[in-house]
Amino acid sequence: MKATRRYAAGLAAIVTTAAGLLALTAGGASAGGFPAFVGPLHHTSVVASTVPGNGDVNPYGVAVIPRTTGDLFQGNVLVSNFNNKANVQGTGTTIVQVTPSGHVSVFAQINRNLPSCPGGVGLTTALTVLRSGWVIVGSLPTQNGAISGPGCLIVLDRFGNVQETFTGDGINGPWDMASLDLGNQAVLFVTNVLNGTVAANGKTVFGGTVIRLVIKIPPLGLPYIWFNTTIGSGFPETLNMAALVIGPTGAGLNLSNGVLYVADTLDNRVAGIPNALFRGSSAGTGFTVTQGHNIVGPLGLVIAPNGNILTVNGGNGNLVEVTPSGAQIAVRTLDTGGGPPPGAGDLFGLAVKPGQRAVYYVDDGTNTLNLLHR
Repeated sequence: MKATRRYAAGLAAIVTTAAGLLALTAGGASAGGFPAFVGPLHHTSVVASTVPGNGDVNPYGVAVIPRTTGDLFQGNVLVSNFNNKANVQGTGTTIVQVTPSGHVSVFAQINRNLPSCPGGVGLTTALTVLRSGWVIVGSLPTQNGAISGPGCLIVLDRFGNVQETFTGDGINGPWDMASLDLGNQAVLFVTNVLNGTVAANGKTVFGGTVIRLVIKIPPLGLPYIWFNTTIGSGFPETLNMAALVIGPTGAGLNLSNGVLYVADTLDNRVAGIPNALFRGSSAGTGFTVTQGHNIVGPLGLVIAPNGNILTVNGGNGNLVEVTPSGAQIAVRTLDTGGGPPPGAGDLFGLAVKPGQRAVYYVDDGTNTLNLLHR
């Protein structure tokens, strides 16, 4: 559905302001003489275990809380778990809240058989926290080891209670998500990996999508999907014994150039979707920003304060920083366990630590939230 002129004009004004703020932040981030955001970052440390009392493992989503409200505390980190205590993929039901000093509490434990989420609950890397206190998380569920439905986006309030779910509107295996928080509305960019994947029974299909959902957030009542548009399509996706499913994963919006960057996992590629906020149709698989070399099965992806792209590999334990022009300017090894090769399959969600030159990331091999820092 195309946005109305009023929506487009209002959004343009807000985006222009936000882009100016981003440019100021980027200038400050580069002032230390390091063109790469991770340039001076050479140390990693464990913040905390992400395993809650029910034993859920396999941390996927990472989101920093922007504002204190309800049971959410500014600067803390939410982490979603994909597996249950038996390590069965697509069955995790918990979101934990971690303080910067490492204290862990359970923010939400969701009913495994949530009736309004087709197939049940298995929390993915798609996780965001809005300033209004709404938390939105993706579910790609399994039953008896097999994908059991298209899943949904689950909407929780500031106290961790499920209030509603978003289904349909192009949501089909929501795997990861980027968001733009505009106060009384939010724009979600959701990657989906179940368009024809199950029917293909292990063969690669080209049905992966990126959908843009404009969410209206009224002062009273529940958020709702105002507009939905498929802005990316044709990404390769397949079932996988080790990872359950592989397809387009991380996404990050660069407000200064309007490009949504997407981790095209199977093609070892970072893709760019231009005019992501306003385009009215699909850009297909977008343009290739960079491919191969240090990019090996990219999964989680975020935009650094300097506008560069940070992505973590599924094929090894490395984080790679890429400029918008496609130069791979820095590599940092975050994990050397598991494999082969070392670190393979351990890295998923990540987030920049607000106000600091540091990056939070989860390690599935150790079930921890970690920090890359000076």
